[in-house]
Amino acid sequence: MRILLSVLLLSAAVVPCSAQTVLKSEPLMLAPYEVALVQTASCPSGKVLKVTGAIRGVSRKRACVALPSETASLATATP
Repeated sequence: MRILLSVLLLSAAVVPCSAQTVLKSEPLMLAPYEVALVQTASCPSGKVLKVTGAIRGVSRKRACVALPSETASLATATP
C-alpha cells in the first residue's frame, strides 16, 4: 500500500514539471542537444521556433514547430 501511495504522489509531482516554457528571445548559451522554444515573428501563427543546442563547430538547429496549448506556458521574463 505504501508503494502504491508513493508512486501516485511521485507521478502527481512529475506531471506539472514536464511542461516546456516558451521564451521571448533565444538564449545565448545553450548546452549541446538542449531544446529551447522561442516565440518569434519568423514563425507563422500558432507555431514557435524550436532551437536545439549543438557541439562546438556545429550550428544550432532551428525549426518552426506546432505547439499544443497544454504543453507549454509563456515565460514572463526573458533570460
